[in-house]
Amino acid sequence: MHNFRNKRLIPKHQHVLFRILLPLFLLSLVDIYAYQAFKTLSRDQVWIRYGYWIVSVLFLILVLYTILNFDRSSGPQNPVFKVVMASFVLLFVPKLIISLFLLTEDVTRMLVGVAGQFSGSDSETFLPSRRKFVSQIALGIAVIPFAGILYGVIKGKYNYKVLKKTLYFPDLPAAFEGFTLTQISDVHSGSFDNAEKIAYGIGLINEQESDMIVFTGDLVNNSADEMEPWKEVFSKLKAPMGKYSILGNHDYGDYITWPSAAAKEANMQKLYQTHKDIGFDLLRNENRRIEKDGESFRLVGVENWGTGGFVQHGDLDKATADTNANDFHVLLSHDPSHFDQIVKTYPKKMSLTLSGHTHGMQFGIEIPGWIKWSPVKYRYPKWAGLYEEMGKYLYVNRGFGFLAFPGRVGIWPEITVLEFKKGETIV
Repeated sequence: MHNFRNKRLIPKHQHVLFRILLPLFLLSLVDIYAYQAFKTLSRDQVWIRYGYWIVSVLFLILVLYTILNFDRSSGPQNPVFKVVMASFVLLFVPKLIISLFLLTEDVTRMLVGVAGQFSGSDSETFLPSRRKFVSQIALGIAVIPFAGILYGVIKGKYNYKVLKKTLYFPDLPAAFEGFTLTQISDVHSGSFDNAEKIAYGIGLINEQESDMIVFTGDLVNNSADEMEPWKEVFSKLKAPMGKYSILGNHDYGDYITWPSAAAKEANMQKLYQTHKDIGFDLLRNENRRIEKDGESFRLVGVENWGTGGFVQHGDLDKATADTNANDFHVLLSHDPSHFDQIVKTYPKKMSLTLSGHTHGMQFGIEIPGWIKWSPVKYRYPKWAGLYEEMGKYLYVNRGFGFLAFPGRVGIWPEITVLEFKKGETIV
């Protein structure tokens, strides 16, 4: 029995070892490749080459330390984890760009070398030497993302942007002509580290003077305690027709280790109370009738429903059990994949769905009217901004906070202001 148990444990240990060694190997490979550019340009400056390897080795040690000592009870708000994530993006992305340039050059050198062999060249070396100007170009271009990422860590994560849209609905109740709604999403309060900036963001939301404020999930990273330092400032949010909220995938505390099931449940109960404490009406697979001048619409809120391994606690049938098919519905659903999988073909028309979740990956390029790109688009086709399909709107908020990587590059924290108008759908 003893030998049998050891045989079962060996593969598990090998798997853990593989998970540690593979990322270190890949990081080292990129380091070695990028180093060639520094080596080419610093032949007479040994201190640059030594400095390169000192920084690289220290970073690899920090990564190894983090992997071996990651505390699942604290999660991504752990200060060391934040430093590692910031350092990883800051160092790895520029080095990867340099490596791609040098790889392209090496492929060219290889082709030239092969061609030389077939042509009977008298050259004593098979491969031509590296060209200095290629390394110069690679390093010059790599400075751009380095500077952008550095800005994103220092300033970008609190660079709040107010984005305004006017939405037209043919079935909008007349009383709600000109109704305004402010949406925020993905607060991730456990990541905050600047009280002054958060207060500024809350003030900016209030400046919009919208009729209603909605929050579309992920108030915390993992634990309700994360919100304690921020309850007072979030309680200052004001809207005459109410403040409403839903849960996101992080709100369930599924990504850290709890001492017991009872402790996890106690955390959920505290989170529910936290929503009340800051003045939000938390919708858990339910709806509210929003009334004005004798007319109304249904504000529907579901718990998290996502694809790709995310929890599916959302129940649209339950949430709309007492609504009619011809009611005007506005749906709060954290994950935009819910729209494509369920909402857009649902028998009761959800005229507008408000989501978040993607953060725009906190990294990308957006130039209005020209380019809108983030790597997250390959996971979520509808990842930021306004979409329309089958006569139904989806708006995906880029998020108010940040998670894991303590910064935002090109995809800024968002405060969305939507104005409702009666008319034909326009996107």
